[in-house]
Amino acid sequence: MAISKDLLDILVCPVCKEPVQLTADEKGLKCPACKRVYPVRDDIPVMLVDEAKIEE
Repeated sequence: MAISKDLLDILVCPVCKEPVQLTADEKGLKCPACKRVYPVRDDIPVMLVDEAKIEE
């Protein structure tokens, strides 16, 4: 079970408030603005700044 399109439409980065996008491997949600990747665990997005990793 993947993250639903409806949920993806409303999720935003808690830092810069930009919409997030599902990563190619579907294990994270990436903010294109600040490059933070928030993990997805058991199909639940973990939108905590402390849990995010910054990727280029």
